[in-house]
Amino acid sequence: MIKVEELTFAYIQKFCDFEKDIVLTNHFHTDWEADILVINQEGFSHEIEIKLSKSDFKNDFKKFYQNQNSGEKFLKHDKIVCGDYVCNHFSFLLPMGMVALEEIPQHCGVIEFYHNEDTWKTEFYIRRLPQRIHEDLYWNLVDQKDFLRKLSRNYYFKKLELKGKTEEFIFRNELGNKK
Repeated sequence: MIKVEELTFAYIQKFCDFEKDIVLTNHFHTDWEADILVINQEGFSHEIEIKLSKSDFKNDFKKFYQNQNSGEKFLKHDKIVCGDYVCNHFSFLLPMGMVALEEIPQHCGVIEFYHNEDTWKTEFYIRRLPQRIHEDLYWNLVDQKDFLRKLSRNYYFKKLELKGKTEEFIFRNELGNKK
């Protein structure tokens, strides 16, 4: 079975252009983590959610957001379908035939993949393009300075994490999330 990281890598290599797009993996925005977030040079965004099991797919429709001011709860896909979502497009990346196309809401794009374990090649099939959720650019909905701060912090922590796998650090980590 292909690992999520390998699938993410294969997808990015096939569909993303690092000269034109900002491509992030496991990026937190709003209250959710985007498996893949692509922001094109015009400022439109596309979240791709990877699901490798049917139960994981079904659980995506149970995720909710709670408004910090009112306490009101909203299901993730209710927010997406009504246009109250930060991304312009939303798609699922799924194994071939795992979920029938009719079971996937119309607003969602559907990309299926087939991974051949003998040749280690992964093929992608766009079954349905995502509907545009809204016309607002990503940068009109997200504070760019805050975005860059989070991006640089995440990069630094990732560097420490990778370096820590090969070296033993002798300093206390006081850089953790401050609450």
